[in-house]
Amino acid sequence: MEALAGTAAASILPVLHQPSRLAPQSLALRPSRCAPLRAAAGGGGGGKDEAQAAPAANGSPVLKLKSDSSQNGVIPIAADKSQKASSTNASTDSSGSRAGLFRTPISGGVQSATFAHGLPPPALAVRNLMEQARFAHLCSVMSGMHHRRTGYPFGSLVDFANDSMGHPIFSLSPLAIHTRNLLSDPRCTLVVQVPGWSGLSNARVTIFGDVYPLPADQQEWAHKQYVAKHQQWASQQWGNFYYYRMHNISDIYFIGGFGTVAWVDVKEYETTQPDKVAVDGAEQSLKELNVIFSKPLREFLSSEGEVDDAAVISVDSKGIDIRVRQGAQFNIQRLAFDVPDKVLTLEEAKRALHKIIKTSNE
Repeated sequence: MEALAGTAAASILPVLHQPSRLAPQSLALRPSRCAPLRAAAGGGGGGKDEAQAAPAANGSPVLKLKSDSSQNGVIPIAADKSQKASSTNASTDSSGSRAGLFRTPISGGVQSATFAHGLPPPALAVRNLMEQARFAHLCSVMSGMHHRRTGYPFGSLVDFANDSMGHPIFSLSPLAIHTRNLLSDPRCTLVVQVPGWSGLSNARVTIFGDVYPLPADQQEWAHKQYVAKHQQWASQQWGNFYYYRMHNISDIYFIGGFGTVAWVDVKEYETTQPDKVAVDGAEQSLKELNVIFSKPLREFLSSEGEVDDAAVISVDSKGIDIRVRQGAQFNIQRLAFDVPDKVLTLEEAKRALHKIIKTSNE
């Protein structure tokens, strides 16, 4: 540890005085009623800046399609009065499905979209996304030391972990351009995409903040966060790398893919704990779900058109996101759990999916 600190001390001493908030926080999950599954076809769109939890509504679970207008050929249609009412009241027809939630940028909003599609509130959705994603695009400001393109944004692909408040931690080489950029100007943005990214219908978040090196006495702590998230791979990266943290988050811009577009309040994000099922062995959980449910889900989804492949790419307390391939085309479909309370564990998620598939076969 002392040798590592010595190699990086010369370059980081000017900024080590930056404060950090590293106190661990325990998971605090509150039980609530899950909104039933709703049918949807809608890309991005404007929305209100805040989302509030909506009460649960009665209705049969049905499939919901999350598609992007530029990727999947779905053109947003302005909602008429009856459609606007259905997005608020979440009514269904006799078959248990709807034509979809169609919204113009000035109608509906994040609250309506979040409720109608059985999604977590934006702050929670971002916390879940940050836990499940392993890589991100880091955009720093090009420094003058490179003698070219000074002041331009410089994008690079990095891995990251999180602390208990959702602040990203980076393992960076002193030789990397983005590391030198951050030492010169800590301002940056981090663009994080849902694992299994296949197009603009997928969820992603842009986090604005300031990144500084962690002091020597916190390097070992940061390494443990990396090992916990990246497992064996992280232990092989200890040598010439040094750990940095986004100490200050100034803003968060989230696109959920269901018309859920919102600027997320930073304090709400920092105090929101991610869903337990999204954190505990997230990568391994997705592998297990796909081993068990990939074929049944493909058959389940084929009722609305032949599906070549179906892969679970994210799971939360309210449902799963499925990447669906039909030939060379991909889309994302949301399947909400039809259970009275939040799903907290992998086993509960398995039981909820078995219930949906069994019900559809009866």
